Amino acid sequence: MISRLLPAFFCLLAIAPLHAATVPVITAKSAILLDANTGKVLYSKNDTAQRAVASTQKLLTALIVAESGDLEKNVKIEPSDTNCEPTNINVKPGQTYSRIQLLNALLVKSGNDVARTLARDNAGSVSAFADKMTERVRSLGGTNSNFENPNGLPAQGQYSTARDMARVARMAYRNPTLREIMKTRYYNFRFNSGSVVPLRNTNRVLRTYSFCNGMKTGYTHLAGHCLISSGSYNGRDVIAVMLGCTKARIADESAKLLAYGLNIPTSKLNSLRLSQD
Repeated sequence: MISRLLPAFFCLLAIAPLHAATVPVITAKSAILLDANTGKVLYSKNDTAQRAVASTQKLLTALIVAESGDLEKNVKIEPSDTNCEPTNINVKPGQTYSRIQLLNALLVKSGNDVARTLARDNAGSVSAFADKMTERVRSLGGTNSNFENPNGLPAQGQYSTARDMARVARMAYRNPTLREIMKTRYYNFRFNSGSVVPLRNTNRVLRTYSFCNGMKTGYTHLAGHCLISSGSYNGRDVIAVMLGCTKARIADESAKLLAYGLNIPTSKLNSLRLSQD
């Protein structure tokens, strides 16, 4: 059995019924829900299908950078770091920022320029960092992923699965630094000029419900709308991965899947809404 071959921490166990409540309707092309503490899979849909995962793979970028340490060290922006679009923080060549500052901008606002900066700083080049991404997923037991860049922009030969991204998400959830950043709803990014730009987290579920505490959004035309979300309630911790959904449904379906995993009745969701978005 695979659970005997892989370390227990990385093994996603066989699907088991959670409770008598009905699983919410999931229209996303691929999805998985798991217990963040045990790794037990609580729901899955096409979770091993290879797909583009868009900016959710920045979670893996952040994990590698966080695990490398020395997060207070400053990084100088190079011209090659800013050669990307469309979502950028608009850092400029010659400017200097700490790794922890860039990690916050990466996970809160999903800056593609920040992802390239952190990748180049960590591995020497974007391509070398992409190799590290693929190797890191394999070390977690994932065998259906290949990465070509740190930001999730479309690239030939780049793909992952809901199950592999759940492995990444579970490890990120256990990292104290990332755990703190991923639950940040608003972050003030200070540029070298001294100007401060407030960044609003792109995760609408995080901004809407008190039980949500992360993790990362993503969108490209190829991947569709994607969201890796996490939640905690009454001692339970769950992670939901949704890939290939529509803008109109991604937040609602993710919130309901989290609620299902947390044993929160749908009728109680409104009472757990935050006072402002």
